[in-house]
Amino acid sequence: MSIPTDVVLPCLNEAQALPAVLAALPVGARAIVVDNGSTDGSAAIARRAGALVVEADRRGYGAAVHAGLLAATAPVVAFCDADGSFDLAQLDRVTGPVLRGESDLVFGRRRPVTPGAWPVHARVANTALLSIVRRRTGLTLRDLGPFRAGRREELLALGMEDRRSGYPLELLLRAWSTGLMITETDVDYHPRLGRSKVTGTVRGTVTAVGDMRKMLRRLA
Repeated sequence: MSIPTDVVLPCLNEAQALPAVLAALPVGARAIVVDNGSTDGSAAIARRAGALVVEADRRGYGAAVHAGLLAATAPVVAFCDADGSFDLAQLDRVTGPVLRGESDLVFGRRRPVTPGAWPVHARVANTALLSIVRRRTGLTLRDLGPFRAGRREELLALGMEDRRSGYPLELLLRAWSTGLMITETDVDYHPRLGRSKVTGTVRGTVTAVGDMRKMLRRLA
């Protein structure tokens, strides 16, 4: 029987979080851990847990995510951070609407379980970015989160080009421009385990916002 869902987990030094993240993966889903230059044994941990491990050909969030998409074979592909900030037991919240034909692309709206789970600077940047998207597209999405799902063939057909932090925004804009049905659903958001690389730091957030602004200008 074919696996209905592949879950792509971009990974850069997530040895601390990976065991619990992979243990929560529901039956019927396969984990694809995309190693993006880890030096802490993350790839070996993922292999021992039974995940398919893929090496990204370059550094960058978009590079890792897209490498996982290319390696996927299931009809529905989900994407999730490997840092323990999401519970894969909630996978059906993002994949269910796609599998049932109710949506083409589902974004998980982060709902922090503790006050410090989602840093204020990252939340403000997310809100500001989506307000611009709303004015340009009419989309009322409230979170451009990393926990999301869509159909593999439709995602590949979008022709994604960004390989840095602009990838999620490019995904959203290309999906909108091709007429895909985009929805969101609430998912729990926990404090990440280990050191943050992007939104957990001001520098990472600034970099991500810069990449996304470039994307807005290019796809405007």
